[in-house]
Amino acid sequence: MPEKKETMSRVSKKQNDKKRRSQPVKKKKAPTRPLWKTIVFGILIAFITALIAGAGLFAYYAASAPELTEKDLTGSISSDLLDDKGEVFYTLGGQNRDVVTEDQVPQVLKDAIISIEDQRFYTHKGIDPIRIGGAVVANLTKGFASEGGSTLTQQLIKLSVFSTDEADQTLKRKAQEAWLALKLEKTYTKEQILTFYINKVYMSDNNYGMSTASEYYYDKPLNELSLSQAAMLAGLPQSPNTYNPYTNPEKAEKRRNLVLTMMVDNKKLSTAEADEAKAVPIEDGLIDHSGDETNNLVFDSYLKEVIKEVKEKTKLDPYTAGLKIKTNLNMDAQQQVYDILNSDEYIAYPDEDIQAGVSMVDVKTGQLKAIGGGRNQEGQLSLNRASEMNRSVGSAIKPLSVYGPAIDYLNYSTYQQVVDEPYTFKAGGQLYNYDRSYRGQMSLREALIDSRNVPAAKILQEVGYPDTTEFLANLGIDVTKWNGETKGLVESNAIGGEITPIQLSAAYAAFSNGGDYTDPYTVSSVVLQNGQEIDLTPDTSKAMKDSTAYMITDILKDTVNSGTNKDLVTISGLPQAGKTGTTNYTDEEKAKYDIPSGGVPDSWFSGYTTNYSISVWVGYDDKYTDGHWLSPSSQQLPRKIYRSLMSHVSASVENSDWTKPASVVEVAVEAGSNPAKLPGPNTPSGSIVKELFVKGTQPTSVSTSFGEELKAPSGLKAAYDEEKDEISVQWDAYSLKDKTSKANYVLTVDGQAYETSDLSYVIQNPSEGKVDITLAVKANDKTGPKASTSVTVPEKEETEDSSADSSSESSEESSSQSSEESSSESENESSESSSSSSESSSEESSESAPEESSSSSQPTNEEAPDTDEPEKTPET
Repeated sequence: MPEKKETMSRVSKKQNDKKRRSQPVKKKKAPTRPLWKTIVFGILIAFITALIAGAGLFAYYAASAPELTEKDLTGSISSDLLDDKGEVFYTLGGQNRDVVTEDQVPQVLKDAIISIEDQRFYTHKGIDPIRIGGAVVANLTKGFASEGGSTLTQQLIKLSVFSTDEADQTLKRKAQEAWLALKLEKTYTKEQILTFYINKVYMSDNNYGMSTASEYYYDKPLNELSLSQAAMLAGLPQSPNTYNPYTNPEKAEKRRNLVLTMMVDNKKLSTAEADEAKAVPIEDGLIDHSGDETNNLVFDSYLKEVIKEVKEKTKLDPYTAGLKIKTNLNMDAQQQVYDILNSDEYIAYPDEDIQAGVSMVDVKTGQLKAIGGGRNQEGQLSLNRASEMNRSVGSAIKPLSVYGPAIDYLNYSTYQQVVDEPYTFKAGGQLYNYDRSYRGQMSLREALIDSRNVPAAKILQEVGYPDTTEFLANLGIDVTKWNGETKGLVESNAIGGEITPIQLSAAYAAFSNGGDYTDPYTVSSVVLQNGQEIDLTPDTSKAMKDSTAYMITDILKDTVNSGTNKDLVTISGLPQAGKTGTTNYTDEEKAKYDIPSGGVPDSWFSGYTTNYSISVWVGYDDKYTDGHWLSPSSQQLPRKIYRSLMSHVSASVENSDWTKPASVVEVAVEAGSNPAKLPGPNTPSGSIVKELFVKGTQPTSVSTSFGEELKAPSGLKAAYDEEKDEISVQWDAYSLKDKTSKANYVLTVDGQAYETSDLSYVIQNPSEGKVDITLAVKANDKTGPKASTSVTVPEKEETEDSSADSSSESSEESSSQSSEESSSESENESSESSSSSSESSSEESSESAPEESSSSSQPTNEEAPDTDEPEKTPET
């Protein structure tokens, strides 16, 4: 039984344990904490967490802060541009800034800046916790970035490496700004930081730095500022355009007065001193800049070229590099260009839309002295038509693409003959002259003066494209950019090609300068911040022979003095050379845009003296707009502009004519001879022209077009036959070189002339005494020099016997005497260059010695008189 009881007891125990496990266990209550303690604890935990997170985030942002260099603190420095007299005419820079040193900043300005910007500047370490706290409160109540907590040091950081845009005022940027401010304070002194700030801040109207602003607003350095002026400048950086005294004088005055009040609060001024400064009108001492924009437009086109040239040649940025840029600008000439283009004082323009481009180059140096980029310019650095506009120059290209190369490579003379006749381009299409007519054979000089298109096209083909391409390249003209896919010369480049006014003036300058070419340039040198000077003067090269330059110039001098150029270009006492150029609309364009027959799109003139080369283009930017074509009167505008400018700039320099080089000879030739021949003895003076030849290529052959040189006939003899009472005259046959011509003889006996083709003549019943006889050859309506002799006829007796005796005796004496006289005269005339018994029936002369004969036969030795140059055909 006990065993069973024990078993029951174990079963019961298991059941009881199971029952207990199935019942819920009751937990003991923990002791409760007061609510306020829980809140404080939570805030403390959150604060610690935020502090740790903020520190981590600050460290993270600070680690990615940009590097800060002294160059960042000083900022970009503007560049000064000097004209050819060394005067500063413009300060260039996205930030127009003059830099000052610590000792150049007056205490009154320092006090004003510290009072309005950062009164605890000298005590904080770069950031100001008190100011930050005030800013935090303001930002919480008014929105983020509603008030700044930045110190002056932080403002400098912001100006140096960060954007000032409100959108960039992020937490990350603020953290980096604070970190860099702390670092900056460890690197520089307070005075250095303040000076950086004074040089860095923007002061409106493209002025950076307070020194720049002082000069701009008051035309004085910082150390001469009054209290009122210093306060005005100190107040500007917060909102420069808002407080600009020119545009917002009321706001500027209010801001200035606030600065003065803050100076009193900061114990830098007394109230009385502040009130006295506040009473000064804000306009007091301000400089008038109302005309600055117009003044800058005077040289705007030149400025644009300077900027481009400095960047290309030095790889420096003239806006920020603080350079001293020595330009070649002649301000007097530049002002004249501007006035000519933008007023009616010199030229009457047909409308406001017509445009022009002008370039003026010093022919000896290649320096660009003045540039006119257009008329009625509205903004700065706008289109410069002197350098950026590629329009065809028309016939102004002919000296460059045709006649210059022909003289230089083929030794053509100014007389070289060419036929002006109908011409068809190889690619098809008829080439016409401006007058739609042809003049036949003419000289190179005539073809260029009258601007004939056909002769130009022919000569270009004779020269060939390779030589012409090289000739143009030597003058800075790259023809590989011409004619689209062709990328080189085509036939039509004899009469046109795309060249800018600057390029054209520089190329023509080489003609004036003996063939020496210099790339046109605006800048002679730049001086860096460290004082190093970089020479930017280009090298001068030999573009052509001096003979080519002189011969082209000689022709273009005639061009200036021909046709309408006489009235439009010539300047009294000034030797000039030049060429017009005109382009045309196609027949299709004329029909499409209703352009009259006399309307053209472009008109040019390029001319030069021994000092300057000036090229002028006139036309419209959009040549297809209604009315935007040049009428015949408007086509004269380039020449009028040229003369107005050239007469002005030439008045202040010494002017001279060109000197013929030893490589050129001037020779009188017979007009129309081909190849060139020297005038013959019978060439009329009106058929003789003086032309230029490259030395060694001048003609030596003499023309016989008007008959050959006639000499005195030889073998002239005369004898008296007393029995027959007659004088027999005989002479040798005269042989002409021109076998197609026939020689006759003019026999003169005692003043009585007889013309015969025979070789003898008999004079019956001559008068008693000495009988003078002359003989000359006549051919082609010209009579040559005379040969002369004489015979004596004795007295005649009446009786037959005595008459016979006398006749016989007289005949012998006469024959002897005649022979002696003839011999004597011949000897006398042979010993002298001219004899009283030697006459000439012709004004023409012979330089050859006479043939020997028993008669007197000495020709005269006078040269044909020089004649004026042939009448030149006017250019149209």
